[in-house]
Amino acid sequence: MRIAVIGGGPGGLYFSALARQLGPAHEITVWERNAPDETFGFGVVLSDQALGAIEHADPAVVSGMRPLLARWDDIDVHYRGTTFTAGGNGFAAMSRAGLLMTLQRRCAQLGIPVRYGTEITDVDALAADHDVVVAADGANSLIRERHAEAFRPTVRTGTCRYIWLGTDLELDAFKFYVVDTPGGALQVHAYPDSRHASTLIVELSEQAWRAAGFADTAAAPLAPGESDERSIGIIAELCKDILDGHKLYGNSSRWLRFPTVRCETWRHRNVVLIGDAAHTAHFSIGSGTKIAMEDALSLAKSLREQPNAQAALAAYETERRPAVGSLQRAAQASREWFESVDHYTHQEPQQFAVNLLTRSRRVSYASLRRRDPEFVDRAEQWFAGAADGRVRPPMLQPFTLGRLDLVNRVVVSPGAMSPTRDGVPGDLQLVSLGGAALGGAGLVLTGPVSVSASGTAAPGGAGLYTGEQAVGWRRVVDFVHAHSPAKIGVRLGYYGPDGATRPPGELRRAFAAAARRAAAGFDLLELDCADDGLLASLLFPAAGGRDGSSLRKRLHHSLEVFGAIRAEWPAERPVSLRISPARWYPDGDGVDVVAEIANEFAARGAAAVHVLAGARADRDVYADRIRNQAGRGSEFAVIAAGSISAADVNTIVLAGRADLCVVDQPTVHSPWLSPRGAPDRPTSQEWS
Repeated sequence: MRIAVIGGGPGGLYFSALARQLGPAHEITVWERNAPDETFGFGVVLSDQALGAIEHADPAVVSGMRPLLARWDDIDVHYRGTTFTAGGNGFAAMSRAGLLMTLQRRCAQLGIPVRYGTEITDVDALAADHDVVVAADGANSLIRERHAEAFRPTVRTGTCRYIWLGTDLELDAFKFYVVDTPGGALQVHAYPDSRHASTLIVELSEQAWRAAGFADTAAAPLAPGESDERSIGIIAELCKDILDGHKLYGNSSRWLRFPTVRCETWRHRNVVLIGDAAHTAHFSIGSGTKIAMEDALSLAKSLREQPNAQAALAAYETERRPAVGSLQRAAQASREWFESVDHYTHQEPQQFAVNLLTRSRRVSYASLRRRDPEFVDRAEQWFAGAADGRVRPPMLQPFTLGRLDLVNRVVVSPGAMSPTRDGVPGDLQLVSLGGAALGGAGLVLTGPVSVSASGTAAPGGAGLYTGEQAVGWRRVVDFVHAHSPAKIGVRLGYYGPDGATRPPGELRRAFAAAARRAAAGFDLLELDCADDGLLASLLFPAAGGRDGSSLRKRLHHSLEVFGAIRAEWPAERPVSLRISPARWYPDGDGVDVVAEIANEFAARGAAAVHVLAGARADRDVYADRIRNQAGRGSEFAVIAAGSISAADVNTIVLAGRADLCVVDQPTVHSPWLSPRGAPDRPTSQEWS
């Protein structure tokens, strides 16, 4: 094949070397618009696993890299005068210039010509003269833009400002610093990139960036290749305690916002995108070069294994899309965390460190323990100090919800109830909810329970609007209380299609009557304002509401219902609110509105907000934001829900993203089975 490679960065050069080795007869030419010694940026980070894969594919490349590598195992989090170190991570870095030099030498050894100082302006002419054109021309790819109608790219720009810098400060680990500024946190991501130099990435929110005076310095025009020296001077002053007298310097360094690039397809005819031209991942997970080199390996293998170029390009995209998608999801969670870092600076330093290390949702409590047991032991000791002092996994720490004492942080709540006769819970409900209690849950919540015969969630749905139904629920509640230390709550809602046409007073009376019946035994009452219920449709027009009125007006009906049930519900027992913000705001952009809702109900006595997740990889994202944005300084607890495994609970509660978690229903064989006991049961109360 005749193969043209546009872009002489790590992805393009590495692909060329591999393609030549796997197909010696290929004619490969690289076009690079810059000179061979002209490069931008500083350190390139690779994990030990990534280095192993590169070495397996081409030992000569790693042999050339090895003398230039700086290696470390530790990640240090410097925050509020403290330093927390987590080891066992296995990373290496080298200067971008050093990596390019190594790959350039390798291509020269293999007889691959690289035409420096040559920019391709007519990719179609090049494609007509070659079997394959590999576009490795970076995040601002001209090739991608030339055929945007085919690749269908989207570019979403981050909200933070960041700048890449270098220093002669010699670091021995990856270090993350938080520096207080008048407008918010200045973040420093720093790591060694050689034996005598390090890379610093400085990042700020727009508000902090402007408050620090960078907007004025960045306004000055810069020539191509020139660094923003005035900003570098301000940063050196702000970070003088970090630099400890060492120099800070730039390399075409200026303020940027990170562009997340996604394409619906990476190939058009015989043109294929790799690396940042096809997709980008935020620098905070350090995978940009890794992904590009993995793309290169996959494409080179596909060209060898497939019968023709078109089949090879299709196979490459099929293989790489799942892995790239997973990394981009992790990078999005990480980027959003750093963009919201000011929401976490209220956390205790130990919790802040755990939160930072697990921000991408790819690093869990279990993986932290495998890497550094001592770090997790210290975190558990800190977490125990806020509970009863007994050290154990975070999910097993007790929690007080309002005045309700729970034996652990695990909640089980069926998504839908089993069918009933006339809304009366029977053996199926007893087995389901009783089994969850026996399985070790600290809190068991019923599925949807209607306050009216016309408002059931489905045919045969459970209710709490008759005396017979109340007696059925008493049987379930008594079983839970008699055979486990678990507490049990009821989820009340109206789910019928005619709810919006019923008089508000009638609905309030129905909810109040159901709350009165529930008060005879349930430990907690949950008002269902989620999914397709009536109260959700009143809160959010997008969820089925009838108008586009203000939030304050839409809150009116739900708050009146809440007041009606709160008046009938014992003051010493908690009421929670169930919401589904991901359904209303699937892109995660409705935090302020959801925070306002949570605070309005909390001000009227809600003890908890039960937050359902969406389809995102970081399923606890809304719970996290409510806990650390709306819930800062508030008394209400946050319950995270949405395909959360029991193993996830440790990570979520230790990082402070939620107080409790709804998990898939456990069994009596659950490894986290809590000690059984029989707490005091309600007495002298009537159910109907």
